[in-house]
Amino acid sequence: MEGGKKQQHHHHHFVLIHGVCHGAWSWYRVSTALEAAGHRVTAPDMAGCGASPGRGEEVASFEDYSRPLLDAVAALPEGEQAVLVAHSFGGQSLALAMERHPEKVSVAVFVTATMPAAGKPMTYAFNQLSQGKGPDFFMDCALGSAGDPRNPDKTFLFGPKYMARRVYQLSPPEDLTLGIAMVRPSRRFLNDDTMNGDVLTPARYGAVRRVYVVAEDDEWKPAEMQRLMASWNPGTEVMGLQGADHMPMFSKPRELSELLMVIANKYPGS
Repeated sequence: MEGGKKQQHHHHHFVLIHGVCHGAWSWYRVSTALEAAGHRVTAPDMAGCGASPGRGEEVASFEDYSRPLLDAVAALPEGEQAVLVAHSFGGQSLALAMERHPEKVSVAVFVTATMPAAGKPMTYAFNQLSQGKGPDFFMDCALGSAGDPRNPDKTFLFGPKYMARRVYQLSPPEDLTLGIAMVRPSRRFLNDDTMNGDVLTPARYGAVRRVYVVAEDDEWKPAEMQRLMASWNPGTEVMGLQGADHMPMFSKPRELSELLMVIANKYPGS
């Protein structure tokens, strides 16, 4: 029994990737729990997000947006593998990191995240998610444009009513208040070369072990859509999180933290 307890305390390095309009701050509950259990946590702000300088609307490309994550993974010491965990839009940055550095990822965890398919552009997943959602679905969210006026990109900012109804509806009210105060506009990168290119290969992106954590009560990204994305990627293990809205790090922080540690122990690095 003592040996079993020790097994639970193997130290892992978790890299936590936030979702659209959010920042590293959204992981504060999970980061605290993982660090209290003795693990190392890296939670970068993507370009133009969280506490990073500059405006999200001005980030030139998806590559630039994802650069903080790509640099963090590239900087891992030779032979070290990390547990990469992405939320929501962060799944696309995670996919790019998996393609660039598959040898540095022990397991990739998608938490109600956009999960691209190898051999298809990353915008394919976005387009599937958007089907059937008219402008009324997004309530008071602010939709705009940025970039080249001849071929503008869409920008997005959560509205308070939308956040309360479809994103944080099961989360503590103080976390909704924090989210409303902290979200920042972000580009969608729908016209981006990387997002539309053939960049995710079965040999690299497809070779990384992966787990999809389904937020069963997500009002924005329904559970059936989450499972559909996982089905595009053969070998993906699917785990459900009951009572979790689109922000499981707030609605179910203890359960999510414990699940991440279970996953890390199940898929240790080489």
